[in-house]
Amino acid sequence: MINKDYWKLVKQGMNSKSLLTCLLVGGTLLSGRGNCEAGNWERPNIVFILVDDQRNDTLGVTGHPVIQTPHIDRLAYDGMRFENAFVATSICMASRATILTGLTETGHGFTGGPYPATPLLKEDIDTSFPIILRELGYRIGFFGKVHLRFQENRQTVFQRLFHEFQEININPYFKKMPDGTLRHEADLIGDLSVEFLEDQPKDQPFFLYMSFNIAHAEDSDHRPGAGHFPWPPSVDGMYDDIDPAPPRLGDERYFDVHPDFLKNSLNRERWYWRWDTPEKYRLNMRAYFRMLTGMDKVVGRVHRKLEDLGLADNTVVIYTADNGFYMGDRGFAGKWSHYEESLRIPLIVYDPRMPDAQRGKVVESMALNLDLPATMLELAGAKIPEKYQGHSLMPFIQGKTPHDWRTDFFCEHHYQHEKLPKWRGVRGQRFTYAHYYEEDYEFLFDLKRDPTQFHNLANDPNHHSELERMRIRTTEFKEKYTRPEVTAFKEKRGRKSE
Repeated sequence: MINKDYWKLVKQGMNSKSLLTCLLVGGTLLSGRGNCEAGNWERPNIVFILVDDQRNDTLGVTGHPVIQTPHIDRLAYDGMRFENAFVATSICMASRATILTGLTETGHGFTGGPYPATPLLKEDIDTSFPIILRELGYRIGFFGKVHLRFQENRQTVFQRLFHEFQEININPYFKKMPDGTLRHEADLIGDLSVEFLEDQPKDQPFFLYMSFNIAHAEDSDHRPGAGHFPWPPSVDGMYDDIDPAPPRLGDERYFDVHPDFLKNSLNRERWYWRWDTPEKYRLNMRAYFRMLTGMDKVVGRVHRKLEDLGLADNTVVIYTADNGFYMGDRGFAGKWSHYEESLRIPLIVYDPRMPDAQRGKVVESMALNLDLPATMLELAGAKIPEKYQGHSLMPFIQGKTPHDWRTDFFCEHHYQHEKLPKWRGVRGQRFTYAHYYEEDYEFLFDLKRDPTQFHNLANDPNHHSELERMRIRTTEFKEKYTRPEVTAFKEKRGRKSE
């Protein structure tokens, strides 16, 4: 069980970074959970937690000086955290489609945007991880944000994917209950998740998908604070006494260096909604912090229910986000583009059967949202479809480091919007490359010498060979991930492939 001193500090609401330091200085450690030895990987239950618009450094366990996320931190301290986790496409729609299907945006074709944008094809739903888990006998529950379109009838897809299902969206965050009271969407996800667990048969494994809208802004309401980032009532008053630090890359030079098509993009338009004055920045950052802490409380509530029902010792919990988030950095808001703030996400895997030596480990290898469906299927002992374009993270969870693991990955964004420039590129261990193909504009950054990605080397003759290598690598990935089924569907719909 978790050390009693840890829970005492959690209940006091101590910042998670200080919490861990206190435990270590005090000479106490988190003890292992479960009683399985290394190598005994029986079919577990799985809880998958997906949050919206959260980049990798906005948890207590990742060193954020303000945000309190003790329940998620607990998962990392007693599980495994992937320090270099990314999305292949930084937007809610395509990212969630990737997690469902195991395919890149190029692979599944769902870019989002108005008709005739390609929906998710039936054949890719047929091989999605919930369908395969159902075939293995798992009971599947989904509660929260969907944000996808399908070739089939929408309700038909949901009935095929899930046993229990409730779509909960924002606009507004607070939903009117039968008695006239209002309930926040995050708390509703908690309510439904607890009910799902309480109804769980003892002789059947389950998969619970908690798909939060938090911490996405209420885009239709630009009033700073509770209007734009409505938080759950459980965190009313939190962070009122803090003055948020300014954006690390908030100096105007980080905006001025951009070409006009990015200066005039939705990244900049939404910056005016959220971050353009000190007072607006202060109110919105406090509200954003409250949203994440409120979501953390829901996670804690569900995990306590797992413990109360005797399910915790055989339930793997995976926590991640659908994309990163600009919090005023570079003069931007939102996500969508090629920078680290947009692509990097938190990723935590807590497996109660994990040996003590693995607990609290931080993995440096590159992990992707593209890897999650393969990981969940291998956890369940299922065969991974050959069409999947990611790789299972199970070797890392079991304490192994594959010798041939990726050293770069394909990233892209093709959403149909006049203020969202489309691009594709490669993020490597040292260099990152992006080609905004409609503008024919390239970026190349040396992450070792220029971690803030300020100096674009695309026109530097000294880096021409690296630029050409990244161009070739991008084309290789594009050709590798392009599927004839998607190409044929696009052509049938009267839309040419990119």
